Amino acid sequence: MRASHVSKVAGIGPPLTGVAHNRPPDQLEQPEQDPTSAASEEFTDLTTLHELTERLARTLTLDAALEEFLCAGASLMGARRGLAVLEPSDGFGPQTSVGYGLLRADLGIIETVAGGAASYSRLLGSQAHNSSGGPLEVLHSDLAAEPGLEPRHREVAAQLGFGASYGLRLATEDHGLFGAVVWFYDQPTVPAGRQRRLAGLYVRYAAQHIARQLELTRARRTIGILREELLPSRLPRVPGVRMAVRHCTGPLGGGDWYDALPLPDATLGLAVGSVTGSGPSAVAAMGRLRASLRAYAVMEGDDPVAVLSDLELLLRLTEPARSATAIFAHVEPATRNLLLAGAGHCPPLIIGERRVEYIETSLSAPLGMLSCWETPSVEVEAEAGETLLLYTDGLLHRTGEPIDRAFAMLHAAAAYATRHVREDPELLVDHILRTCLPDGRAEADDAEDIVLLAAHFA
Repeated sequence: MRASHVSKVAGIGPPLTGVAHNRPPDQLEQPEQDPTSAASEEFTDLTTLHELTERLARTLTLDAALEEFLCAGASLMGARRGLAVLEPSDGFGPQTSVGYGLLRADLGIIETVAGGAASYSRLLGSQAHNSSGGPLEVLHSDLAAEPGLEPRHREVAAQLGFGASYGLRLATEDHGLFGAVVWFYDQPTVPAGRQRRLAGLYVRYAAQHIARQLELTRARRTIGILREELLPSRLPRVPGVRMAVRHCTGPLGGGDWYDALPLPDATLGLAVGSVTGSGPSAVAAMGRLRASLRAYAVMEGDDPVAVLSDLELLLRLTEPARSATAIFAHVEPATRNLLLAGAGHCPPLIIGERRVEYIETSLSAPLGMLSCWETPSVEVEAEAGETLLLYTDGLLHRTGEPIDRAFAMLHAAAAYATRHVREDPELLVDHILRTCLPDGRAEADDAEDIVLLAAHFA
């Protein structure tokens, strides 16, 4: 993070300097104001607060909310730098520190101030965190000369060029005390009463928004952990086959899944699927479906149609309101014989030096859509050096293109891969993601999950 000049916000003047620091801020003499001017100022302040809270409300992640909050607060307070520290009182995290106009090294230096002496530590309270612990605000009007300041606090202020600081607690009625924010001035100063009042109102609203984003972050983290636990922790080692997988999930957690399962007679089962819906219920349904497919694959793996037929029956009986797509491939590594069946799923792609073509397996309906599901299987002989690519439709949807153009983009990405890339499944899946989803669209929050599973035959 780099320090940046803070632009003025409507109705808020620059920080006050040259104020007598030995008097409490609430005892400073205030000039008499004309009623018309006071009403105009109040209207301007309300307009400013409305604009800032609207901007904050548009942030969709915890990090974005904290960055916007610190920037807007610095403008309100006439400060150039700021620090937000989250330490939720329930202990479930996330615990984080975010700086505005501060480098990462600066944050580390600030953390060297002994516990309880730093402004944010006083705001959070030295005892167990609760809604009543710690003062409501902490003002250090002259960090270089203020008596009673902890020596290390003074040293850090001098090292980083802090002349004064003003901090407020982050707390809500529902979440209690969960953090603190401190803004830093380059020179000794006392924020004006009007600035402090506006900052207090803004922080009160911001705390509610940040608390909601904190809860959403926790939910996403929980869903992510659950999803990862329900999917293979690593791909198996199978002679003659090298595999790679990429799983990009949306913010709500979707039902896309994959599996690679060694089967009897030195064969291999590969599967990719997608359950309708998102959130915890879709993740749980995905886990149940994948576990069931593994059992059916062990029993009937050399007959992909039977595997998916059993899975369809189970889905109709246990999850009548849900549908799913899936593809299952029975692979004989020694002969490179592939037997595939699909249920409403995207056609897999076979990628090699002499051919790049789709294997049509998606002529049937998704699982759970018909009273009786069945489709013919497709047999393919892969050549040495070719790669089988299974994927979910999230890859196509995230391109933002019509489906036929998205298929063409995927085909072109595979066709123009260099020989070096084609021979390494790890490089191949990364190449396809970069080519089909440039500008970080594979990593961006999106409602669509993505799964790519590549199996390269030696």
